Amino acid sequence: MRKVGKPVFFVVVSLIALLTILSFVGIHWQYGDITTTYIKGAKDIRWGIDIRGGVDVTFSPPEGYDASPEDISKAQAIIETRLINLNITDYEIYPDRERDRIIVRFPWKSGEADFNPEKAIQELGETAMLTFREGAEVDANGKPTGVTENIILTGNDVESAEYVYGTLTENGAPQHFVSLKFKDSGKQAFADATERLMGSQISIWMDDEMISAPRVNAHITDGQAVIEGQFTATSAAELARKIQGGALPFKLITENYSTISPSLGEGAKNAMVLAGVLAYLAVCAFMIWKYRVPGVVASIGLAGQVGLMVATITGFFGFVPSFTLTLPGIAGIILSIGFGVDASVITAERIKEEMAIGKTIDGAIVAGYSRAFTAIFDGNITVIIVSIILMGSFGPPNSLLAKALKPVFFMFGPTTAGAIYSFGYTLLVGVVANFVMGIFAARLMLRSLCRFRPFRKAWLYGGEK
Repeated sequence: MRKVGKPVFFVVVSLIALLTILSFVGIHWQYGDITTTYIKGAKDIRWGIDIRGGVDVTFSPPEGYDASPEDISKAQAIIETRLINLNITDYEIYPDRERDRIIVRFPWKSGEADFNPEKAIQELGETAMLTFREGAEVDANGKPTGVTENIILTGNDVESAEYVYGTLTENGAPQHFVSLKFKDSGKQAFADATERLMGSQISIWMDDEMISAPRVNAHITDGQAVIEGQFTATSAAELARKIQGGALPFKLITENYSTISPSLGEGAKNAMVLAGVLAYLAVCAFMIWKYRVPGVVASIGLAGQVGLMVATITGFFGFVPSFTLTLPGIAGIILSIGFGVDASVITAERIKEEMAIGKTIDGAIVAGYSRAFTAIFDGNITVIIVSIILMGSFGPPNSLLAKALKPVFFMFGPTTAGAIYSFGYTLLVGVVANFVMGIFAARLMLRSLCRFRPFRKAWLYGGEK
């Protein structure tokens, strides 16, 4: 039996303390208004929409429209562009090409005060069909008149649309306007239209809604134009975002949606975090009272397990990307701590049994961990299998696990439930962290600690006084 040196305990405890503290606090440098993050902490966690609040919506084509995989892919790309143009970057979008659906989840924008899900969904749906038409005439219902012949360009011909604040002439006053740039596919058609419609209007439509009708003031041949008028910064930026959204191959129909308010999600998060902290303190108190030295070591290992789980969520490790944490994800963390406690209890009881049959402290610790490992491994490996199935079944369809499980779940089609995916992820990393901290690190700490004279007493490990 190879002995573990006394300094090992302090080395392991120091590493656990450093990891746990850094995983929660991180390392940030503030210089003026600029914050540089070197190591991400708990405040950098990406919260899911069930905590931060947001919208979960499923889009589909109109009834009777058979969208091709290419149509779904194009629609996905345009929706992503629209989300980014709305400054929503922390989103999830999953294409279901087998059932012609696009599932979109996005949180409320930071600082959002007017939580209107219908408006948010409408802003996404406005990317449906963008057209540039001759004139600005409408019928009695406000719909565009004429047929496809009066369509000059579509959103596919737009390369970029940007809001600009500046001067249009050398001595002109600064103003808000929209700068347009057309692709090669639309340059000639736009040049012909501006020559033919000089002094008239070219209207811009989103589906059957006219969003702008600028007057043609020049013959434009280089594919670059501006839209000027009585714009404010907000209205100009909004028009640029709508034009930049492009044209979808089909109109977006809202199949269903659900929302959650930030106040409700924040309250649930705080309640679950508080419950987790209280549960951890109660478990540590019980473990120390019941098992003494192994209980102390188990409590330190649990702290390291929590720190390691937080680190795998925040992106602390460069090779592990940050992860969106949901309420079920927090539940997965708490549940995995329970598995860690279970492993510690099994080990401590095994050590007590070995002490009862007359083994020395060192022998009881080695035998206890060795004989407990099989039971712990069998219990945790089943949890790992379940976690992998949850992540593969309810995660992004293009993920590695989803592709691996496709032969098993091919008949059901993808089911992207991000909350369940988050639960599976935190449960998986929690069980792995339990192996690292609750078994490997705890064994090193206990074998090192038992070499100190004050801890060479059998009753501290469950033996007789």
